[in-house]
Amino acid sequence: MGAPRPHLDGTEAELIRRVCEGDKEAFYGLVRPYERAVYTAAVLILNNPADAEEVAQEAVLKAFSNLARFRGEAKFSTWLIQITMNEARMRLRKDRRHLYESVDEQKTDEEGEYFPKDFADWREIPSETLQRKELGQALKAAIAALPLKFREVLILRDIQNRSTEETAQILGITEGNVKTRLLRARLQVRDALAPGIDGSWTAGASQYRKVRPW
Repeated sequence: MGAPRPHLDGTEAELIRRVCEGDKEAFYGLVRPYERAVYTAAVLILNNPADAEEVAQEAVLKAFSNLARFRGEAKFSTWLIQITMNEARMRLRKDRRHLYESVDEQKTDEEGEYFPKDFADWREIPSETLQRKELGQALKAAIAALPLKFREVLILRDIQNRSTEETAQILGITEGNVKTRLLRARLQVRDALAPGIDGSWTAGASQYRKVRPW
């Protein structure tokens, strides 16, 4: 493997070296810290736990098969999530059943840009919010209703708390595009859930609850 790259810490570099030299068990130590992030990314894109499990497994297997090609030019977690996103996109293309319409009946301007309702300012989504049953389901449904390009950015930036730079690397877009898509995604989810003026999330308006949560 040579000297560790700037984005690889010593532990990950050592584990990658061992895997590439034939120590398959070392791979589990390499991916274990990111298992939850991989599954979360898959399930929020696909809106189906069974498909997400399969995609997560496929992503991990693909990472294992291609590990020798990983040059450490980004974090290992960035590379792994990028593989997961690509696998999830391919699953969506193969199975159109899991494509959901965008948040319906939203207003756009003459150029097709999203026109938000006049609700409270955006509040970032606390990770523990997704664990609260009623609100978690409404929030997941609102995220599932986003167009894919907005959904991906919201998942990476506001749920997994990845940087703008890392999100751009994963999605293969510019940092400017990340910021633009994130803003539009936040506006649509904000309008779907309508946090009150105190910034607390509500369960969401009834027209958004028909989007199937998982």
